[in-house]
Amino acid sequence: MSRDTRLSGVLHVLLHMAEHEGPVTSEVLARAMQTNAVVIRRTMAGLKKQGYVRSEKGHGGGWSLACDLNTVTLGDVYEALGRPLLFAIGNRSEAPQCLVEQAVNAALDQALHQAQELLLASFQGVTLAALSADFHRRLERHPSKQTGTDHA
Repeated sequence: MSRDTRLSGVLHVLLHMAEHEGPVTSEVLARAMQTNAVVIRRTMAGLKKQGYVRSEKGHGGGWSLACDLNTVTLGDVYEALGRPLLFAIGNRSEAPQCLVEQAVNAALDQALHQAQELLLASFQGVTLAALSADFHRRLERHPSKQTGTDHA
């Protein structure tokens, strides 16, 4: 089963955008994420709707940040993506009248609900500014002190 990497990918894109002066085209972001520009535009639409990014058309246009990195959290970005599934685990539903299946599903539902609440609370505690600061700490310690943004 493949993993849903949209949250990781869009956070990656947002941090690259924070390192650039001026707008960044969908094509440049797509190359950085090894995907298609249409995928970038579709993904950015939810972020634009929430006011986290803006787009400018024409020569010199592209995507740019429209938010303060200190106020936007991983949870905010997760919400803007439409709340993708956090866990691949699901309940069996082949025999809904089976008391064993009911007991198993109730236990799994409770555990998954608790895990999701904990994860979402953790997302709310991490800002884009904190991710950017971590990137800059890593960059400072990196032997070559490259920008770390050479692929965007």
